[in-house]
Amino acid sequence: MALVYKLQAFSSFSVSAQNYNKVTSLITNPICSLHYKSSPFTEKHSIERYQRDRWLYQSQVELSQCQSSSCSLPSDSESIREDDIALQLPELKKLLEVLKRKRESCCGNDGDGEKCGPGNVFLVGTGPGDPELLTVKAVKVVQKADILLYDRLVSNDVLELVGPDARLLYVGKTAGYHSRTQEEIHELLLSFAEAGATVVRLKGGDPLVFGRGGEEMDFLQQQGIQVKVIPGITSASGIAAELGIPLTHRGVANSVRFLTGHSRNGGTDPLFVAESSADPDSTLVVYMGLSTLPALALKLMQHGLPANTPAAAVERGTTPQQRMVFAELNDLADKVAREELVSPTLIIIGKVVALSPLWPLSSKEASCLMEAV
Repeated sequence: MALVYKLQAFSSFSVSAQNYNKVTSLITNPICSLHYKSSPFTEKHSIERYQRDRWLYQSQVELSQCQSSSCSLPSDSESIREDDIALQLPELKKLLEVLKRKRESCCGNDGDGEKCGPGNVFLVGTGPGDPELLTVKAVKVVQKADILLYDRLVSNDVLELVGPDARLLYVGKTAGYHSRTQEEIHELLLSFAEAGATVVRLKGGDPLVFGRGGEEMDFLQQQGIQVKVIPGITSASGIAAELGIPLTHRGVANSVRFLTGHSRNGGTDPLFVAESSADPDSTLVVYMGLSTLPALALKLMQHGLPANTPAAAVERGTTPQQRMVFAELNDLADKVAREELVSPTLIIIGKVVALSPLWPLSSKEASCLMEAV
Protein backbone atom coordinates (compact mmCIF):
# COMPACT_ATOMS: atom_id res chain seq x y z
CA MET A 1 0.00 0.00 0.00
CA ALA A 2 1.10 3.51 -0.79
CA LEU A 3 1.38 4.74 2.79
CA VAL A 4 3.41 1.79 3.99
CA TYR A 5 5.86 2.00 1.11
CA LYS A 6 6.06 5.74 0.62
CA LEU A 7 6.41 6.57 4.31
CA GLN A 8 8.51 3.54 5.19
CA ALA A 9 11.38 5.81 6.17
CA PHE A 10 9.49 7.00 9.21
CA SER A 11 9.64 3.48 10.66
CA SER A 12 13.38 3.86 11.12
CA PHE A 13 13.13 7.13 13.05
CA SER A 14 14.19 6.90 16.66
CA VAL A 15 11.93 9.31 18.48
CA SER A 16 13.95 11.40 20.87
CA ALA A 17 12.96 11.16 24.53
CA GLN A 18 12.60 14.93 24.70
CA ASN A 19 10.26 15.18 21.73
CA TYR A 20 8.42 12.00 22.75
CA ASN A 21 7.63 13.62 26.07
CA LYS A 22 6.49 16.79 24.35
CA VAL A 23 4.15 14.92 22.03
CA THR A 24 2.67 12.70 24.73
CA SER A 25 2.26 15.68 27.04
CA LEU A 26 0.40 17.51 24.30
CA ILE A 27 -1.90 14.50 23.87
CA THR A 28 -2.88 14.29 27.50
CA ASN A 29 -2.42 17.63 29.19
CA PRO A 30 -5.22 20.21 29.00
CA ILE A 31 -2.86 22.96 30.17
CA CYS A 32 -1.26 22.87 26.72
CA SER A 33 -4.47 24.10 25.11
CA LEU A 34 -4.74 27.36 27.04
CA HIS A 35 -2.85 29.30 24.37
CA TYR A 36 -5.50 28.26 21.80
CA LYS A 37 -8.56 28.43 24.02
CA SER A 38 -10.32 31.15 22.04
CA SER A 39 -9.81 29.62 18.60
CA PRO A 40 -12.78 28.02 16.83
CA PHE A 41 -10.36 26.03 14.66
CA THR A 42 -7.90 23.19 15.21
CA GLU A 43 -4.61 24.81 16.15
CA LYS A 44 -1.44 22.81 15.62
CA HIS A 45 -0.78 21.76 19.23
CA SER A 46 -4.22 22.20 20.79
CA ILE A 47 -5.61 19.60 23.13
CA GLU A 48 -8.68 19.27 20.87
CA ARG A 49 -6.48 18.02 18.06
CA TYR A 50 -4.81 15.33 20.16
CA GLN A 51 -8.06 14.25 21.77
CA ARG A 52 -9.65 13.71 18.37
CA ASP A 53 -6.59 11.91 17.02
CA ARG A 54 -5.76 9.96 20.20
CA TRP A 55 -6.38 6.63 18.45
CA LEU A 56 -3.15 7.27 16.54
CA TYR A 57 -1.05 7.16 19.71
CA GLN A 58 -2.57 4.19 21.54
CA SER A 59 0.44 1.97 20.89
CA GLN A 60 2.83 4.64 22.15
CA VAL A 61 1.30 6.04 25.30
CA GLU A 62 -1.33 5.13 27.88
CA LEU A 63 -3.35 8.30 28.01
CA SER A 64 -4.64 7.86 31.53
CA GLN A 65 -1.16 7.53 33.02
CA CYS A 66 0.21 10.94 32.09
CA GLN A 67 1.17 12.75 35.28
CA SER A 68 2.74 15.84 33.78
CA SER A 69 1.32 19.11 35.12
CA SER A 70 2.67 21.40 32.43
CA CYS A 71 4.12 21.33 28.96
CA SER A 72 6.08 23.47 26.57
CA LEU A 73 5.40 23.89 22.88
CA PRO A 74 8.02 22.41 20.56
CA SER A 75 10.92 24.62 19.65
CA ASP A 76 12.04 22.49 16.69
CA SER A 77 9.01 22.28 14.41
CA GLU A 78 10.48 19.88 11.85
CA SER A 79 11.79 17.52 14.50
CA ILE A 80 8.49 17.43 16.37
CA ARG A 81 6.66 16.91 13.06
CA GLU A 82 8.78 13.91 12.14
CA ASP A 83 8.53 12.44 15.61
CA ASP A 84 4.78 12.94 15.58
CA ILE A 85 4.47 11.03 12.30
CA ALA A 86 6.70 8.26 13.62
CA LEU A 87 4.46 7.91 16.67
CA GLN A 88 1.36 7.69 14.48
CA LEU A 89 2.69 5.20 11.95
CA PRO A 90 1.98 1.93 13.87
CA GLU A 91 -1.71 2.75 14.30
CA LEU A 92 -2.01 3.96 10.71
CA LYS A 93 -0.66 0.60 9.52
CA LYS A 94 -3.05 -1.26 11.82
CA LEU A 95 -6.02 0.66 10.46
CA LEU A 96 -4.99 -0.04 6.89
CA GLU A 97 -4.82 -3.76 7.66
CA VAL A 98 -8.26 -3.69 9.31
CA LEU A 99 -9.77 -1.93 6.31
CA LYS A 100 -8.08 -4.33 3.91
CA ARG A 101 -9.41 -7.39 5.78
CA LYS A 102 -12.89 -5.86 5.89
CA ARG A 103 -12.86 -5.38 2.13
CA GLU A 104 -11.57 -8.93 1.51
CA SER A 105 -14.29 -10.30 3.79
CA CYS A 106 -16.99 -8.50 1.83
CA CYS A 107 -15.56 -9.78 -1.43
CA GLY A 108 -15.46 -13.34 -0.14
CA ASN A 109 -19.05 -13.26 1.10
CA ASP A 110 -20.91 -11.99 -1.95
CA GLY A 111 -18.37 -11.50 -4.70
CA ASP A 112 -19.56 -7.95 -5.24
CA GLY A 113 -16.99 -6.43 -7.58
CA GLU A 114 -17.80 -2.92 -6.43
CA LYS A 115 -17.00 -3.76 -2.82
CA CYS A 116 -13.72 -5.37 -3.89
CA GLY A 117 -12.45 -2.26 -5.62
CA PRO A 118 -10.88 0.83 -4.12
CA GLY A 119 -12.89 3.19 -1.97
CA ASN A 120 -14.06 6.64 -2.91
CA VAL A 121 -12.52 9.93 -1.86
CA PHE A 122 -14.74 12.92 -1.16
CA LEU A 123 -13.29 16.43 -1.14
CA VAL A 124 -15.70 18.26 1.14
CA GLY A 125 -15.87 22.01 1.71
CA THR A 126 -16.97 22.93 5.22
CA GLY A 127 -17.47 26.66 4.73
CA PRO A 128 -15.86 29.48 6.72
CA GLY A 129 -16.61 28.09 10.19
CA ASP A 130 -20.30 28.23 11.06
CA PRO A 131 -21.54 24.59 10.99
CA GLU A 132 -25.00 25.75 9.89
CA LEU A 133 -23.47 26.79 6.56
CA LEU A 134 -22.65 23.17 5.66
CA THR A 135 -24.60 21.66 2.80
CA VAL A 136 -26.93 18.75 3.52
CA LYS A 137 -24.83 16.59 1.20
CA ALA A 138 -21.66 17.43 3.12
CA VAL A 139 -23.25 16.42 6.44
CA LYS A 140 -24.38 13.07 5.02
CA VAL A 141 -20.93 12.23 3.66
CA VAL A 142 -19.17 13.33 6.87
CA GLN A 143 -21.40 11.07 8.95
CA LYS A 144 -20.76 8.02 6.74
CA ALA A 145 -16.98 8.32 6.42
CA ASP A 146 -14.51 5.68 7.60
CA ILE A 147 -11.68 8.17 7.94
CA LEU A 148 -11.52 11.95 7.65
CA LEU A 149 -8.36 13.95 6.95
CA TYR A 150 -9.05 17.47 8.17
CA ASP A 151 -7.36 20.83 7.85
CA ARG A 152 -6.71 23.51 10.43
CA LEU A 153 -9.59 25.70 9.22
CA VAL A 154 -12.27 23.06 9.64
CA SER A 155 -14.05 24.40 12.69
CA ASN A 156 -14.40 22.44 15.92
CA ASP A 157 -18.20 22.67 15.63
CA VAL A 158 -18.12 21.01 12.21
CA LEU A 159 -15.96 18.17 13.53
CA GLU A 160 -18.58 17.44 16.18
CA LEU A 161 -20.77 16.10 13.35
CA VAL A 162 -18.40 13.23 12.52
CA GLY A 163 -19.83 9.73 13.07
CA PRO A 164 -18.83 7.88 16.29
CA ASP A 165 -16.97 5.08 14.51
CA ALA A 166 -14.96 7.25 12.13
CA ARG A 167 -11.26 8.01 12.52
CA LEU A 168 -9.98 11.58 12.38
CA LEU A 169 -6.51 12.52 11.19
CA TYR A 170 -5.21 16.08 11.41
CA VAL A 171 -3.19 17.19 8.36
CA GLY A 172 -3.39 20.94 8.91
CA LYS A 173 -0.87 23.56 7.93
CA THR A 174 -0.01 26.91 9.43
CA ALA A 175 2.86 29.33 9.01
CA GLY A 176 6.05 27.58 10.05
CA TYR A 177 4.44 24.20 10.73
CA HIS A 178 3.01 21.67 8.29
CA SER A 179 1.80 18.56 10.11
CA ARG A 180 1.92 16.80 6.72
CA THR A 181 3.47 17.89 3.44
CA GLN A 182 1.14 18.00 0.47
CA GLU A 183 2.83 14.93 -0.98
CA GLU A 184 2.27 13.03 2.29
CA ILE A 185 -1.40 14.02 2.23
CA HIS A 186 -1.66 12.62 -1.29
CA GLU A 187 -0.20 9.30 -0.18
CA LEU A 188 -2.47 9.06 2.85
CA LEU A 189 -5.56 9.63 0.71
CA LEU A 190 -4.38 7.03 -1.80
CA SER A 191 -3.52 4.46 0.86
CA PHE A 192 -6.91 4.57 2.55
CA ALA A 193 -8.76 4.57 -0.76
CA GLU A 194 -6.77 1.54 -1.93
CA ALA A 195 -7.78 -0.23 1.28
CA GLY A 196 -11.44 0.23 0.32
CA ALA A 197 -12.32 2.96 2.82
CA THR A 198 -14.74 5.82 2.37
CA VAL A 199 -12.28 8.68 2.69
CA VAL A 200 -13.34 12.26 3.36
CA ARG A 201 -10.92 15.14 2.90
CA LEU A 202 -12.29 18.06 4.93
CA LYS A 203 -11.29 21.55 3.91
CA GLY A 204 -12.35 24.95 5.16
CA GLY A 205 -14.35 27.05 2.72
CA ASP A 206 -14.59 25.46 -0.73
CA PRO A 207 -12.07 22.73 -1.59
CA LEU A 208 -11.40 24.16 -5.05
CA VAL A 209 -10.87 27.80 -4.01
CA PHE A 210 -7.30 28.23 -2.70
CA GLY A 211 -7.65 24.83 -1.02
CA ARG A 212 -5.30 22.72 -3.19
CA GLY A 213 -8.23 20.40 -3.81
CA GLY A 214 -7.45 20.40 -7.52
CA GLU A 215 -3.98 18.98 -6.86
CA GLU A 216 -5.37 16.19 -4.68
CA MET A 217 -8.09 15.37 -7.20
CA ASP A 218 -5.61 15.24 -10.07
CA PHE A 219 -3.19 13.00 -8.16
CA LEU A 220 -5.87 10.51 -7.11
CA GLN A 221 -7.52 10.34 -10.52
CA GLN A 222 -4.16 9.53 -12.07
CA GLN A 223 -3.97 6.58 -9.66
CA GLY A 224 -7.42 5.35 -10.73
CA ILE A 225 -9.26 6.56 -7.62
CA GLN A 226 -12.71 8.07 -8.03
CA VAL A 227 -12.96 11.53 -6.49
CA LYS A 228 -16.19 13.38 -5.76
CA VAL A 229 -16.21 17.06 -4.85
CA ILE A 230 -18.81 18.50 -2.49
CA PRO A 231 -18.56 22.28 -2.68
CA GLY A 232 -18.61 24.50 0.36
CA ILE A 233 -19.46 28.13 0.87
CA THR A 234 -16.18 29.88 0.21
CA SER A 235 -15.09 32.41 2.82
CA ALA A 236 -15.63 35.33 0.45
CA SER A 237 -19.34 34.56 0.11
CA GLY A 238 -19.96 33.45 3.69
CA ILE A 239 -18.18 36.32 5.40
CA ALA A 240 -19.43 39.00 3.01
CA ALA A 241 -22.99 37.81 3.65
CA GLU A 242 -22.37 37.87 7.42
CA LEU A 243 -21.36 41.54 7.17
CA GLY A 244 -24.08 42.50 4.70
CA ILE A 245 -21.60 43.24 1.92
CA PRO A 246 -22.83 42.44 -1.62
CA LEU A 247 -19.78 41.31 -3.59
CA THR A 248 -21.34 42.71 -6.75
CA HIS A 249 -23.92 45.49 -6.95
CA ARG A 250 -25.45 47.16 -9.94
CA GLY A 251 -23.83 50.53 -10.55
CA VAL A 252 -21.19 49.94 -7.85
CA ALA A 253 -19.24 46.77 -8.64
CA ASN A 254 -19.67 44.82 -11.86
CA SER A 255 -17.18 42.07 -11.01
CA VAL A 256 -15.44 40.34 -8.11
CA ARG A 257 -11.94 38.96 -7.99
CA PHE A 258 -10.45 36.46 -5.51
CA LEU A 259 -6.74 36.89 -4.77
CA THR A 260 -4.24 35.02 -2.62
CA GLY A 261 -1.88 36.99 -0.41
CA HIS A 262 0.79 34.29 -0.66
CA SER A 263 3.16 33.52 -3.46
CA ARG A 264 3.88 29.87 -4.22
CA ASN A 265 7.37 30.11 -2.76
CA GLY A 266 6.57 32.46 0.11
CA GLY A 267 7.99 35.93 0.51
CA THR A 268 6.51 39.22 1.64
CA ASP A 269 5.68 40.76 -1.75
CA PRO A 270 3.89 38.26 -4.02
CA LEU A 271 1.23 40.69 -5.19
CA PHE A 272 2.28 41.03 -8.80
CA VAL A 273 -1.42 41.07 -9.78
CA ALA A 274 -2.07 44.43 -8.11
CA GLU A 275 -1.70 46.39 -11.35
CA SER A 276 -4.54 44.53 -13.07
CA SER A 277 -6.61 44.39 -9.87
CA ALA A 278 -6.71 48.12 -9.14
CA ASP A 279 -10.15 48.55 -10.66
CA PRO A 280 -12.53 50.85 -8.74
CA ASP A 281 -15.54 49.08 -10.31
CA SER A 282 -14.49 45.66 -9.02
CA THR A 283 -14.51 44.03 -5.60
CA LEU A 284 -11.28 42.41 -4.39
CA VAL A 285 -11.32 39.60 -1.86
CA VAL A 286 -7.93 38.57 -0.51
CA TYR A 287 -7.39 35.19 1.12
CA MET A 288 -4.34 34.58 3.32
CA GLY A 289 -3.33 38.21 2.95
CA LEU A 290 -2.78 39.34 6.53
CA SER A 291 1.02 39.44 6.40
CA THR A 292 1.14 41.05 2.95
CA LEU A 293 -1.64 43.60 3.50
CA PRO A 294 0.67 46.64 3.79
CA ALA A 295 2.35 45.79 0.48
CA LEU A 296 -0.96 45.03 -1.21
CA ALA A 297 -2.62 48.27 -0.12
CA LEU A 298 0.37 50.31 -1.25
CA LYS A 299 0.55 48.60 -4.64
CA LEU A 300 -3.16 49.00 -5.28
CA MET A 301 -2.97 52.72 -4.54
CA GLN A 302 0.15 53.10 -6.67
CA HIS A 303 -1.74 51.55 -9.57
CA GLY A 304 -4.70 53.87 -9.29
CA LEU A 305 -7.13 52.55 -6.69
CA PRO A 306 -8.32 55.55 -4.64
CA ALA A 307 -6.86 55.77 -1.15
CA ASN A 308 -10.34 56.28 0.32
CA THR A 309 -11.70 53.00 -1.11
CA PRO A 310 -13.76 51.27 1.61
CA ALA A 311 -12.24 48.06 2.96
CA ALA A 312 -12.74 45.49 5.68
CA ALA A 313 -10.61 42.83 7.36
CA VAL A 314 -12.45 39.98 9.09
CA GLU A 315 -10.80 37.55 11.48
CA ARG A 316 -12.40 34.10 12.00
CA GLY A 317 -15.49 35.12 10.09
CA THR A 318 -18.91 33.53 10.81
CA THR A 319 -17.68 32.08 14.13
CA PRO A 320 -18.43 33.38 17.64
CA GLN A 321 -14.83 34.68 17.75
CA GLN A 322 -15.27 36.88 14.68
CA ARG A 323 -13.58 40.28 14.79
CA MET A 324 -13.75 43.04 12.17
CA VAL A 325 -11.91 46.16 11.12
CA PHE A 326 -13.49 48.65 8.72
CA ALA A 327 -11.35 51.42 7.22
CA GLU A 328 -10.43 53.24 4.06
CA LEU A 329 -7.72 51.45 2.10
CA ASN A 330 -4.90 53.81 3.12
CA ASP A 331 -5.66 53.23 6.82
CA LEU A 332 -6.58 49.54 6.78
CA ALA A 333 -3.14 48.01 7.44
CA ASP A 334 -2.47 50.30 10.42
CA LYS A 335 -5.88 49.60 11.98
CA VAL A 336 -5.47 45.84 11.49
CA ALA A 337 -2.08 46.02 13.21
CA ARG A 338 -3.52 47.99 16.13
CA GLU A 339 -6.34 45.48 16.60
CA GLU A 340 -3.82 42.61 16.33
CA LEU A 341 -5.94 40.48 14.04
CA VAL A 342 -4.67 36.95 13.53
CA SER A 343 -5.02 34.26 10.87
CA PRO A 344 -7.39 33.43 9.28
CA THR A 345 -8.32 36.96 8.21
CA LEU A 346 -10.19 37.73 5.01
CA ILE A 347 -9.80 41.14 3.37
CA ILE A 348 -12.51 42.76 1.24
CA ILE A 349 -11.70 45.91 -0.75
CA GLY A 350 -14.14 47.89 -2.85
CA LYS A 351 -16.97 50.39 -2.87
CA VAL A 352 -19.47 47.67 -1.95
CA VAL A 353 -17.99 47.56 1.58
CA ALA A 354 -19.67 50.92 2.24
CA LEU A 355 -23.04 49.24 1.59
CA SER A 356 -22.64 47.15 4.72
CA PRO A 357 -24.90 48.28 7.59
CA LEU A 358 -21.76 48.14 9.76
CA TRP A 359 -19.95 50.86 7.77
CA PRO A 360 -18.64 53.29 9.03
CA LEU A 361 -19.07 52.04 12.59
CA SER A 362 -16.00 51.49 14.71
CA SER A 363 -14.77 47.91 15.01
CA LYS A 364 -16.02 47.60 18.60
CA GLU A 365 -19.45 48.97 17.70
CA ALA A 366 -19.64 46.61 14.73
CA SER A 367 -18.71 43.61 16.85
CA CYS A 368 -21.33 44.48 19.46
CA LEU A 369 -23.96 44.85 16.76
CA MET A 370 -23.08 41.46 15.27
CA GLU A 371 -23.29 39.81 18.69
CA ALA A 372 -26.78 41.25 19.16
CA VAL A 373 -28.05 39.75 15.88
